[in-house]
Amino acid sequence: MDDHRIFLRPPLWLPIFVALVVGGAYIGGKVVETRDREKTLISVSGEGRIFSSPDIAELSFGVQTGRVQTAKVAMDKLRKDMDAIFQSVKGLQVEEKDIRTEHFSLNPVYDWTEQGQIFRGFEASQSFRVKVRDLDQVDEVLTAALDAGANQAGNVQFTIDDPEGLRAQARAQAIKEAEAKANVLAESLGKRLGKLKGFSEGGGYGGPVPMMMMRAEGMGKGGGMPDLPFPTGEEEINVQVTLTYELR
Repeated sequence: MDDHRIFLRPPLWLPIFVALVVGGAYIGGKVVETRDREKTLISVSGEGRIFSSPDIAELSFGVQTGRVQTAKVAMDKLRKDMDAIFQSVKGLQVEEKDIRTEHFSLNPVYDWTEQGQIFRGFEASQSFRVKVRDLDQVDEVLTAALDAGANQAGNVQFTIDDPEGLRAQARAQAIKEAEAKANVLAESLGKRLGKLKGFSEGGGYGGPVPMMMMRAEGMGKGGGMPDLPFPTGEEEINVQVTLTYELR
């Protein structure tokens, strides 16, 4: 009896097809498994506020020469007056590093008529910004500057020299508040807090609004500085944080 056998060779693409089907099923299972393991996230916010009295004052004073014939005359007058102011303020134990130039200008001056502009000379001005670390000296420093020849003064601003320590306290308050909120929310959802997954911070210290510069003609050179009150008030350092947690 003849043995008739037929051998069928599988097509070359079949193993590849089977591998793709099996691999796809495996990957699909992993995707489902991964989705099942995704953690629920919650985000909570907290705020910290610290109030503190200012510990320094900043103030401005300067000289405006008015119209003079030449630029040299304007600069000579300005230099003389500003040097006198500088030395008088330093004489009150204000350190040189706490005195800086805030503004300087030298400009031609014109009158405008129906015939056009008429050159009238030059005008120069300069102002110092001074940091006063002893708040009881603010009135004394202003008076000394006016007596030395300043005819502009003002922009008094009370502030905190280094607010970072206070900001750290406000941040700690904000984090504590956010953590408490997160624990309450997790408990309400029947969960427990997991890993901290995110943190962001906002807020800050804006500082006070300064008073404007005032003209001070007649108050220097023995005219005296009016005995004005300078209430310092309090400054607020505000920090907001947002914490993001996993839930378990």
